[in-house]
Amino acid sequence: MNQGKEVADFILNKLPESPHTAVILGSGLGKFTTTLRCPLQISYTDILHYPRSSIMGHAGEWVFGYINEKPIICASGRFHYYEGFQMEEVTLPVHVANSLGCQLLITTNAAGCLKKEWELGKLMLITGYIDYSFRKNSDPPSIVSFNSNTNNKHKVRQIATDLGIVLYEGIYTWALGPSYETPAEIQDIRSIGGHVVGMSTVPEMMKADELGLEVIGISYLTNYAAGMTDDIFSHKDVLEITRKNHKQLSNLLQNIV
Repeated sequence: MNQGKEVADFILNKLPESPHTAVILGSGLGKFTTTLRCPLQISYTDILHYPRSSIMGHAGEWVFGYINEKPIICASGRFHYYEGFQMEEVTLPVHVANSLGCQLLITTNAAGCLKKEWELGKLMLITGYIDYSFRKNSDPPSIVSFNSNTNNKHKVRQIATDLGIVLYEGIYTWALGPSYETPAEIQDIRSIGGHVVGMSTVPEMMKADELGLEVIGISYLTNYAAGMTDDIFSHKDVLEITRKNHKQLSNLLQNIV
């Protein structure tokens, strides 16, 4: 908490005003920052004792700017538990957003799709999550639903409809990584109600909820999960797909803000 406040104070000293919304950008989704007016970049390397992401597709900077005169800040580069970070470091951007005075956190990710009838390249609104990390015990995980932000979900649905954007809704599953899940794991996740799977986001949503931040989670469907097709997928493929098809997500985020 103290580090989050210290980082926020450092960032605020460089900004013209406090942001109202924070966005955490997932793998390959950093191009959203190019839509901001009057952008101002603060590299993670300029912040004392701040973690560094080692994963391709994560720029490693905070980017402040405006959308329709509304000030927002983006964390372009997140920290994953599998990189060796402690949970306090993984959720540090959420602490920073809260200390900056943000009222809303939008967290995004690139995710594997577990529903063959869903089209790749589309988006999913996260309505709940499964912690499939087994960090604490080996008990079967269950779905944690988001019942507190019904109004936000309704607004996002309406925005997507108005924009003509296909927006699925479902359960995001957090697996530790860094390796992709096995076909057997995917079958198990499907059996307990997971719709997409990835290696991030859940710690951020948990921390945001703990701090009282409104939170919206959006997954970008980049591939079908292991065992659903014969394709062999890599992180480079994820980045290529998000590079080609990021405009719908950017459009949706702009209108949510």
